[in-house]
Amino acid sequence: MPHDPQKQSRQVPRPAQIFELLKFKKPTWSATERRLQSALTIHDLRLIAKRRTPKAAFDYTDGAAEQELSLTRARQAFEDVEFSPSILRPAADVDTSSTILGGPSALPFAIAPTGFTRLMHTQGELAGASAAGAAGIPFTLSTLGTTSIENVKAANPDGRNWFQLYVMRNREISYRLVERAAAAGFDTLQFTVDTPVAGARLRDKRNGFSIPPALTVGTILNAIPRPWWWWDFLTTPKLEFASLSTTGGTVGELLDAAMDPTISYTDLEIIRSTWPGKIVVKGVQNVEDAQKLAKVGVDGIILSNHGGRQLDRAPIPFHLLPEVVREVGTDVEIGVDTGIMSGADIVASIALGAKFTMIGRAYLYGLMAGGRRGVDRTIEILSTELVRTMKLLGVSSLEELSPKHVTQLERLTPRVR
Repeated sequence: MPHDPQKQSRQVPRPAQIFELLKFKKPTWSATERRLQSALTIHDLRLIAKRRTPKAAFDYTDGAAEQELSLTRARQAFEDVEFSPSILRPAADVDTSSTILGGPSALPFAIAPTGFTRLMHTQGELAGASAAGAAGIPFTLSTLGTTSIENVKAANPDGRNWFQLYVMRNREISYRLVERAAAAGFDTLQFTVDTPVAGARLRDKRNGFSIPPALTVGTILNAIPRPWWWWDFLTTPKLEFASLSTTGGTVGELLDAAMDPTISYTDLEIIRSTWPGKIVVKGVQNVEDAQKLAKVGVDGIILSNHGGRQLDRAPIPFHLLPEVVREVGTDVEIGVDTGIMSGADIVASIALGAKFTMIGRAYLYGLMAGGRRGVDRTIEILSTELVRTMKLLGVSSLEELSPKHVTQLERLTPRVR
């Protein structure tokens, strides 16, 4: 009988063969660690954060202004990136370190300033600062932070701490904060210019979100499946601003009471004359302003639309990046934020000329998912994606990244009149 080549011979499996295939993982007893290990992307951390955090607090982090078009477009811009890898270029070892604003950073990103941070998790800025210090990247404390300048320094004593400044109606408050940050050894000041008034954050309005959180029928019902969050909130120190005395009201009311729509280049010059370290202007959204800031001699600018939380339909920072780099990239260091959700987003930004990037929501998703360990996981995910993307592109260092590696695919192009 001829042999049929498609017919497979079979045998009864031997027990030894079966046992060779059995692989038992060491059990993870910590529920937090199990959650975080299951998160392979920042989007995974976001889903965990959503399950574990009351709606009002999660929506404050996750949401943006009005129809949230600015945030949606910013994220879409990163998704619309086409990479161009180089082949036969060994990149077994990748160096992700950089010098940013005169100091070292192990990775080309910093933790962005976020307000009301202890609302997301009671460890708040202490978790962010200590995780940043452990990872060797800068941490930025917001004027609207819920941990003091001095306590952030204590949490990150040997790392780089930056301070984000809102210039308020009462200028003396802002000046005192600048003095405290300098005295605590913060090395960089972010002068924020995109918040003359509060943006219309409609999720917050619909949720009746306030600082501190108000107990209503809705919040109580929403709390039932999340008792751990409320236990942490009610058994830890009161949630309040660490740098400001006004703590009650909706987010919009607090911002409108504190911010001043009349801030100008004069304020920038006054702050600059009193600040001993590097000064960066955050919230730049066009080439002309970038050129003017370069002429007055700031150390850096951050292309940002405040995470889409201020002016809806604002320019997309990542789209602005190539032209701004071309015009002023040799005069100032350029950072970019808004919409960054992966290490590949960071690689694309560095390739198009950014010196560094800032992560805000990505950090807060990790914080909500698991406190300090969740922030560590955020940094770990971004670092892993960053290194893998660089290896696949065939580059061994940040300096090797260039515009040839990135094409910005276009969906939104200006209509020609």
